[in-house]
Amino acid sequence: MISIEDVTVAYGGFVLLDKINFHISETDKIGLVGKNGAGKSTILKLICGLQNPTSGRIDRPKELSIGYLPQIMEHHYGRTVLEEAMTAFESTAGIEREIERVTRELETRTDYESDAYAALIDHLTALNDRLEMSHTEPPEVQARRTLLGLGFLDSELDRPTETFSQGWNMRIELAKILLRQPEVLLLDEPTNHLDIESIEWLEDYLKGRRCALLLVSHDRRFLDTVTNRTVEVMLGHIHDYKVPYSKYLELRAERIQQQVAAYENQQRMIQKTEEFIQTFRYKPTKSNQVQSRIKALEKLDRIEIDETDNARLTVKFPPAPRSGDVVFKGTDLTVGYPQKVVFRHAEVEIRRGEKVALIGRNGEGKTTLMRVITGELAPFSGEARLGYNVQIGYYAQNQEDILDKNETVFSTLDRIAVGDIRTKLRDLLAQFLFRGEDIDKRVSVLSGGERARLGMAKLMLQSYNLLALDEPTNHMDIKSKEILKQALKAYDGTLIVVSHDRDFLEGLVDKMYEFRDGRVKEHLGAVSDFLAKRKLETLQELERKFAPEEAPKRVDEQKKNAFEERKQVSRMDRKKKNRISYLECEIGKLEQKMKEIETILAAPGEKDDIMELTRSYLECKRDLDAKTEEWGSLID
Repeated sequence: MISIEDVTVAYGGFVLLDKINFHISETDKIGLVGKNGAGKSTILKLICGLQNPTSGRIDRPKELSIGYLPQIMEHHYGRTVLEEAMTAFESTAGIEREIERVTRELETRTDYESDAYAALIDHLTALNDRLEMSHTEPPEVQARRTLLGLGFLDSELDRPTETFSQGWNMRIELAKILLRQPEVLLLDEPTNHLDIESIEWLEDYLKGRRCALLLVSHDRRFLDTVTNRTVEVMLGHIHDYKVPYSKYLELRAERIQQQVAAYENQQRMIQKTEEFIQTFRYKPTKSNQVQSRIKALEKLDRIEIDETDNARLTVKFPPAPRSGDVVFKGTDLTVGYPQKVVFRHAEVEIRRGEKVALIGRNGEGKTTLMRVITGELAPFSGEARLGYNVQIGYYAQNQEDILDKNETVFSTLDRIAVGDIRTKLRDLLAQFLFRGEDIDKRVSVLSGGERARLGMAKLMLQSYNLLALDEPTNHMDIKSKEILKQALKAYDGTLIVVSHDRDFLEGLVDKMYEFRDGRVKEHLGAVSDFLAKRKLETLQELERKFAPEEAPKRVDEQKKNAFEERKQVSRMDRKKKNRISYLECEIGKLEQKMKEIETILAAPGEKDDIMELTRSYLECKRDLDAKTEEWGSLID
């Protein structure tokens, strides 16, 4: 179906891909693996025509339908989530027009035995199959089921797309690609913005979908579940294995081991032959044997060992200073932002040495709790308290925004390093694969994986006893993730990690807090146990909501009903908005008054009544809690 023949991609004197060759057939589900910067994303762009090779060619049928999900994409605003997903079905009309065109061409041709005629028949069959699949149920039912599978709530489908984050808009784009049902899927890190349950839904979808798939992912388990073939990109070359990822690792190790053994045997044979030649070169009685062996060496097909990229992370976190037994305790926490309460009445306790994961849908409060723990955000109500002598090392999810793009790799660390560590910055950067000229690169030109490594390197500049890591592996390759995981397992401090990477969490954490529907629930045990339970619940929920006979109302009827409902509650909404405005004003006054009291209490004068000030402060606090709770209930 698609052939890549002697393709080379070069930038100046640097060759990224060097005469690579492989073929993609209709049933191949290929995992494209290799280190960050090896050329995986470039191969996807070459296949879908967004980039041209320096030399070589890519053959693909002219009418082949390709769905491509890049790591970074443009998002479309101005529609609701459901309306935007429904644009995927605009291609159905194109399929019908193509069927008509091919049918007319077949009617006029008489070369019934030719390969070209057979190819047209195959193309028409594929088009009819796609059209038949798209008509198995109403488009809106398909769109709703896909969006919910990717993590949206039913109540969110009528919200404008611009009210969602980039990660959620990526899910909409992924839904559109899946709904179009292309013959070839090219997916570049599709799980980066998906939670655990959405990843499992996507796994089931891709396993059941009959199409060619080329997948770039750093999720080992996802690759094992979805793919049946692995193409490794290393040092400009590819190695093709007709097996999933874990089996590829075994076969690759065996291949290298066999190559090494064969190479060593051949080298011993060459050495003995050369010794014979050297010893008997000038003896007339051995001249025929010497000449025979010289010719044999000249004709010998020399065994070479495939090059391997042995550059690896060597992460080891500094020893953790001792903290109190309770590292963080949250009691009856209600937390959120002025626009929304994210979760209510949460009970969270993290003890010294525990390794804890925060899991759940995006937007349910995992990063919000991280901000509470690090002191960036105060709860609306309840108590959030750090333990004795807790020193936090925080890795934020948005490294792209946090790192200064104008700094170099070296100056990023040099600017904040103090003490003896300043003399070891080059060694530290080498641990994170920044060597030689790499340390002089500007942050602006670094890949996502390189920025992730640089952000992690910053954590090594000081000894912390609590590491708070928000999606630390999003852009790391599989080897780097495994090395980081082992380093965290050996770390003797406390760990709190937000991640949707099951393979990374399995065997690392022993406790989880699940964020779901505005609540926080503690789970003890392995990640696999939690997943087995939650997946069953999710399937039941999807089946209940989207059985085929329960076709949803037409979109125009929904809009009409929504308009009537808005009319009925408009009067109530005005009262609600007025009350919210009043409460926000009062909350601001109370917070200002409390700040003034705190300033006085910090340095009281002789005439200041500390008891009276304390009483006033507590009264303000109670009033603030009550008004904040009411405000939260009104906007929730």
